[in-house]
Amino acid sequence: MNRVAIGRSLRALRLRKRWRQKDLARKVGIGQPAVSGVEAGEVGAVSITTLERLLAAVDAELVVYVRWRGGDLDRLLDAAHADLVERATKLLRDLGWEVLPEVSFSEFGERGSIDILAWHRESRSILVVEVKSEITAIEETLRRHDVKVRLAPKIAFDRFGERPMHVGRLLVLPDSASTRRRLASHAATFEVTYPARGRSVTRWLADPTGPIAGVVMLSQSRAARRLRRVSRPGGG
Repeated sequence: MNRVAIGRSLRALRLRKRWRQKDLARKVGIGQPAVSGVEAGEVGAVSITTLERLLAAVDAELVVYVRWRGGDLDRLLDAAHADLVERATKLLRDLGWEVLPEVSFSEFGERGSIDILAWHRESRSILVVEVKSEITAIEETLRRHDVKVRLAPKIAFDRFGERPMHVGRLLVLPDSASTRRRLASHAATFEVTYPARGRSVTRWLADPTGPIAGVVMLSQSRAARRLRRVSRPGGG
């Protein structure tokens, strides 16, 4: 994270709006000296949340990239994610679903990709599967999944030639102690957004009737579990 570049970017975007520092500070609910400090490159003087709010006020967003051993981290995380996608794909296919992994879309100004798009022809149900090897930005995960579910009927028609009667959403996570702790720490949010669990999800996948929103936790291969441990700070 180049702190000087962030400060200069914030200043340039603020001036583009013809705001004074105190105007931006008032928008975000902080003091003018804090804005001045960030623009001078003293990014560490404010929290990440405050920095995100400052940038959001000028129509920008903060993107933080973690670099490790010249790109090896990407391969570690991708491998853990790919392992879960493979296991979820096999589960769905064994239950009679037509499965398309990594489906890209560009609809109504929204762009992105769906980890797994699954079609159950008999019940005319479409399932939008979001796969996460780690639960990190919860709000962003929920927002993006919601966008994909909203666009699913149009995407399903384009890909499978039929309009679905039912749309389901499924969040696939690794079956681990850290995942369970993360779910427990945000229990109310996940219970509202993904209320279905365990056998109720399994029954629905075998015989889809109506919509569903649920969580499935899948065990990972030994190799993927090792990758997850290595990718964590302090991992051996």
